[in-house]
Amino acid sequence: MSGTALALVLTAALLHATWNLAVKGAAGDSVTFVWTYVVVTCAIWAPIGVIWVLVAGQSPTWWWLWGALVSGALHVVYQLVLQRGYAEGDLNLVYPLARGSGPMLTFLVAVLVLGQRPGPVEVAGIVAVVVGILLISLGGRALHPREGVLWGLATGATIASYTLWDSHTVNALDVPPVPYFVLGLVLQVPLLAVLLGRRSDPVPVREVWRSARTPVLTVALLSPLAYLLVLRAMQLAPVALVAAARESSIVVGAAFGWLVLREPRPARRLVGAVVVLVGIGLIAVG
Repeated sequence: MSGTALALVLTAALLHATWNLAVKGAAGDSVTFVWTYVVVTCAIWAPIGVIWVLVAGQSPTWWWLWGALVSGALHVVYQLVLQRGYAEGDLNLVYPLARGSGPMLTFLVAVLVLGQRPGPVEVAGIVAVVVGILLISLGGRALHPREGVLWGLATGATIASYTLWDSHTVNALDVPPVPYFVLGLVLQVPLLAVLLGRRSDPVPVREVWRSARTPVLTVALLSPLAYLLVLRAMQLAPVALVAAARESSIVVGAAFGWLVLREPRPARRLVGAVVVLVGIGLIAVG
C-alpha cells in the first residue's frame, strides 16, 4: 500500500473512532437519532457536493444514481444495526467485533470473488490486525452479553457489504467519490423517513436534537470526512488492504473505552492495540 493511501486511511480511522464514541454516548430512539444526523449531514455536505461537481466539470450519469441508491440502502442498515449494537454492549465489545469481522469478510470476498492477490507480508498484516482486534474485544467482562456479540458481528457484515460496493462503484463504475457520497447521503433521508413513519411511538426530532446535539454534529462532520478519505484510498490501493488498514481505529477505540468510558481490563486491550499496529506496519511495507 502506498504511503498516501495509508495516510488517508489512518486519518479516516481516527475520525471514525471519534464519531463512534459520540454515537455510543447518545441516548434515545435510534431511528430518530440516525435520521436527525443524516439530515444535518445533508445540510452540510450537499452544497459541497454540488460545488464540487460544477468546479470539476463532471458529467453525471445514471451509474451515479444507481451506485448511490445501493450505497444509501446499505448505509441505512449499517447505521441502525450499529445503534442497536451499542444499546446492547460496550464500545470495546461491539466496535472491535464490527471492525474486525468486516475487513475479514471483505478480504475473503476480494480474494475469492474479485481475484485480488495481496502479497504474503500483506496477508500477515491482515491476520495480525484481526488477531489484535479479537484480543481487544475479549478484554472486557468475563461474560459478554450475547446480544452485543451478535449485533457486533452483524455490523461487521454490513461494513463488508458497503465496503465492497463502494470499491466497485468508485473503480468499476468510475463514479467520483464526492458526488457518490453526497447522492447516497441524500437518498438515505427518504429511506429513513419511511422507517420513522412506520414507528408507533417515535421520539420527536426536536427532543433528539435538544438532548443529543453534540453527538449529531460530531457524526455529521466527522463521519463524511472519514468516508471520503477511505473512498479515495480505494482508488489508490486494493480494497482488501484498505479495509484492513481502517481497523487502526480500534487502537483509538481501545483508548477511548479505557480513558473516557472507563471500561474494564485495559491491559489486554492495549496489547491487542499493539498487535493491530504491527499489522498496519506489515500492510504498509507489503
